[in-house]
Amino acid sequence: MPKAGAPLTGLPSTSIIVVSRHRPQALARCLAALAGQTHPDFEVVLVADPASAGLRPDLPLKRLAFDRANVSAARNEGLALAAGEVVLFIDDDALAEPGWAEALAAPFADSRVIAAAGFTRGPDGLRWQVRAERITPSGRALPLEVAGTALLAAENGCPVSTIGTNCGFRRTALLAVGGFDPAFAYYLDESDVNLRMAARFPAGLTAVVPAAQVIHGAAPGAGRGAAGVPHDLAAIGRSAAIFAARHGGDPGWLRDNQRRRLLRHMVAGRLDPFAIAPILATLERGLAEPRGATPPPPVWNRPAPPPLRPMPPGPAEPLRLAGWHWQARGLRARAAQAVAQGQAAVLLLLTPSVLPHRLTLVPGGWWEQRGGLWGASCPGDPPVMFLSKNARILREQGNLPGRRR
Repeated sequence: MPKAGAPLTGLPSTSIIVVSRHRPQALARCLAALAGQTHPDFEVVLVADPASAGLRPDLPLKRLAFDRANVSAARNEGLALAAGEVVLFIDDDALAEPGWAEALAAPFADSRVIAAAGFTRGPDGLRWQVRAERITPSGRALPLEVAGTALLAAENGCPVSTIGTNCGFRRTALLAVGGFDPAFAYYLDESDVNLRMAARFPAGLTAVVPAAQVIHGAAPGAGRGAAGVPHDLAAIGRSAAIFAARHGGDPGWLRDNQRRRLLRHMVAGRLDPFAIAPILATLERGLAEPRGATPPPPVWNRPAPPPLRPMPPGPAEPLRLAGWHWQARGLRARAAQAVAQGQAAVLLLLTPSVLPHRLTLVPGGWWEQRGGLWGASCPGDPPVMFLSKNARILREQGNLPGRRR
């Protein structure tokens, strides 16, 4: 039976956990996107450094100051405060599109579902960064083709992968495996959970939900600079070695994987060629650090969380605006007015060019897509598309947040 006072929607109560450390600007945008979620029964748990934990005092968040450079430990602190039947995770440099929480939580109405993974777009808001994958005992991700929402079990020891910027778990199942393992301070922390949950619940299913979409940025962090350019891979190497030792895999594939990653940054002009060898040396240092398999987390024995602290659901149907870039001032004023009145807004601005499109949540609180009338806007688009203005606007109406699938 549903709990007393719960909305009769079929959606489970949901806690969204956000971990942040010294990235207040990215976090503020992340929280703005979460404030627009339409789930009828959700809360947001913020675990952040002391200076950031008080951001957006107007929002009824559960807040905890935490300033250790260990994402697994921070997520466990959030989990200890989360009262939802389902817990969702998103990174502080990610933007949840309208309807994300609702779409990702919905499959948990099926009692067999223990985890869920959405689709993630890159910093331009349009191209895919991660879609459906399986994770191997070596920590390597294998692409997985799905058509619509799919409920999948592990195959040949490879469960569906969930990445921390767009995933969810049934809270009781996550507690049953001890939560996240602080041995994984960064990288493969969610993958370790996937494999431990697959072993603990062999009949459990993971939902792949293409409609649950987030836009993931590339904010600087402890091991990387601007545009996601890494300068220290020791944490990645350390986690990969621990992961492989625990699950019986071989982390050797990571050497070529990270080398190709660095070469891509070099070709793009973001990395000095002479920096590649020193950075790869940090990977080797991390791979060599662990000695033997580390034990998994102990049984979860934390106290029960405080009651759910509901967030007001965001507006269901946004105001949709479109026009030329020279009309931007008036269109943005209309979008700002709608946001001030409690309505969501999405704005499409076109230029007579072949510039590729970009999509983001602007500081004023509305979603804004900008690009050329004849430019690419979807994965797989050709560089030049011959469309009239009206045809372009009609096409993009189905590609704006809350509608694209």
